[in-house]
Amino acid sequence: MLTKILVTLLIIAGALFYVRKPARSDQTETATQFGQRLLFRYVAMGFVVLALFGSAVYWYWTWQDGEQIVSVSIVSPLDNKVNIYQVHKRDISENEFTTVEGIKIRLSTQERIIIAPTDAK
Repeated sequence: MLTKILVTLLIIAGALFYVRKPARSDQTETATQFGQRLLFRYVAMGFVVLALFGSAVYWYWTWQDGEQIVSVSIVSPLDNKVNIYQVHKRDISENEFTTVEGIKIRLSTQERIIIAPTDAK
């Protein structure tokens, strides 16, 4: 995750460096060249703003999805009983989960879990 952020910042810095590169003084610019350069700047900045906005929306969507509370049912084949817990989606991992109350539950390889959305009332 940190690598993705650093690569994104490096690309943004490179784009800003390219956009802010000073024009050569030995050439005289015509109005159309100036307009094209200005248009390129606006398009480049638009892409940067769009990328930042998209990243923020994706981060918010991921955070909101992780905050969703689901019901986790543990079915034990040995005892023939079912235990049901309320868990945030972000707290479910491969062989353990943490309930809303803060209880950490580790699963054995024989137990089966069923994850279902909590009924909204």
